[in-house]
Amino acid sequence: MKKILITGCSTGFGFEAAKYLAKKGHQVYATMRNLNTSNAEAGETLKDFAKTNTLKIDVVELDVTSDESVSKAMSNIPTVDVLINNAGRGFGGPLESFTSAECLAQLDLNVVGNVRMIKAVLPGMRAQKSGLIIQLSSVAGRLAVPGFGIYHASKWAVEALSESLRCELGPLGIDVAMVQPGPFSTNFLPGLVLATNEEVAKAYEHVNAFSEGFATNAQAAFADENAPTDPMIVVKTFERLIDTPEGKRPLRTIAGMDFGVQAINDAMEPFRIGVLESFQITDWDGVKA
Repeated sequence: MKKILITGCSTGFGFEAAKYLAKKGHQVYATMRNLNTSNAEAGETLKDFAKTNTLKIDVVELDVTSDESVSKAMSNIPTVDVLINNAGRGFGGPLESFTSAECLAQLDLNVVGNVRMIKAVLPGMRAQKSGLIIQLSSVAGRLAVPGFGIYHASKWAVEALSESLRCELGPLGIDVAMVQPGPFSTNFLPGLVLATNEEVAKAYEHVNAFSEGFATNAQAAFADENAPTDPMIVVKTFERLIDTPEGKRPLRTIAGMDFGVQAINDAMEPFRIGVLESFQITDWDGVKA
């Protein structure tokens, strides 16, 4: 049994992962914001699920965009073996139509939120000289299309952050691995945060048309039983990384439709390893067996 902390458990991957990993015998700390308001139903559903099935799920109020909230939540959570940095959201629209504050909000949630959680669990992981941090990236962290620039920026940042962190933590016995999902039938597209400056957004008819077409194609894929869009694909990727022995976990794992990103990963990996070799730090690249 491992102690697993998951952020963003009100919907999607986080909600399903909390239930699935608890059923596999793990102690799960399922965290979410607004536990007493907008996410009260999700929290109660997880609690009822745990009670009905005699599982170990602690539902905890935690907002990754708040230092105070993270600190308060972690004061009631013991040292964990695994952190799944799942919380996040997408901002969609032409870049010019976003305010600086909106851009900062996207980066605060998807990037700095990760950092807050990593800093919160690392003292315990360093003390026990073991741990695993799973970062939810995206195929959007390896490519970019119109209308999602600020979201892409956040996921590209997660990629860089995680790649650097892997070498910082490997010698300390702590692994870092990324999961790169494609589109999945979660609340991501319906929950997109749109830019508030609609007047500017209207000037980009070609971008808006592209985004509408992308959403239509994604919905068609979700309705196709043969398409890899079941959120459990990502959840089972989490499980596979958790169960993989130390020294064997890859830095990047794609889940679902990859839009050619697997080819990008394969092409770039020799260059990444070459950089580590040039600095003579290849033995820092993840925990060694």
